[in-house]
Amino acid sequence: MPASYAYLGPEGTFTEVALRTLPEAATRQLIPYVSVQSALDAVRTGEAEAAFVPIENSVEGGITTTLDELVAGSPLMIYREVLLSITFALLVRPGTTLSDIKTVSAHPAAQSQVRNWLRAHLPDADWESAASNADAARLVQEGRYDAAFAGEFAAARYGLEALETGIHDFPETAQTRFVLVGRPARPAAPTGADKTSVVLWQRDDHPGGLRDLLGEFATRGINLMLLQSRPTGAGIGNYCFCIDAEGHISDRRVAEALTGLKRICLEVRFLGSYPRADLTAAEVRPPRPGTSDEEFASAADWVARCQDGRF
Repeated sequence: MPASYAYLGPEGTFTEVALRTLPEAATRQLIPYVSVQSALDAVRTGEAEAAFVPIENSVEGGITTTLDELVAGSPLMIYREVLLSITFALLVRPGTTLSDIKTVSAHPAAQSQVRNWLRAHLPDADWESAASNADAARLVQEGRYDAAFAGEFAAARYGLEALETGIHDFPETAQTRFVLVGRPARPAAPTGADKTSVVLWQRDDHPGGLRDLLGEFATRGINLMLLQSRPTGAGIGNYCFCIDAEGHISDRRVAEALTGLKRICLEVRFLGSYPRADLTAAEVRPPRPGTSDEEFASAADWVARCQDGRF
């Protein structure tokens, strides 16, 4: 049997479509799981080599289910990311008309992307959340709901038809970011267009605490691409911070930022350094002199010479 990749199922999800864009997916057994948690648990227990799950949406922001699963439990690491443009179709059983629809279903993240369309065309329809958009299509097939917002490609899989297509509320098509997650290992070599993900826990709650964390990045000219707080479960006001930063852990400025964070944080969880899906190279933004890898190396060499009395 080939090695397997777990993914958020069932078959016909946007997650499956995004996963199949990875060249290595053609050599793996792709196994759908009912939830993000079960897909990631399959990696933790060794049932799967890796899991492919959504982590961020351009409309909704971070996918909290995925972030929380990466924050808790035994450590996992992100190896790859994929960006997929998302447009929805309204899938129904054959013969269903718009006036027949009293209930609609989809994953909760879809609701914010079709809310205006729903208000304009089906203002009286009741919304019911499903584990995934494809699962909503399956429930329509079974007669539980009248319609589902899902990818048009899922219609044939579930014996449905697309009553409407190209549905989205925003002028620019929404994008969802998916990540390939495996067990911790040495990060891949830097490409020059990389991203580093971490989770940070403060030692205590104090004025300027978040500024202190962000300052480790800012003083080294590192741009942040995602900053989201998540409750730790230790009571109201207790949060950790999920961060995506430009650059690779092997970059001097990123390594020094992580070193500084490790000194001042209660805990730092490294989630990986991996190629950016948009292939955009990290940029040291002016006026930030002294933040290139060469300048970091030169400064470290100067300190070493001082320690040896060679200054």
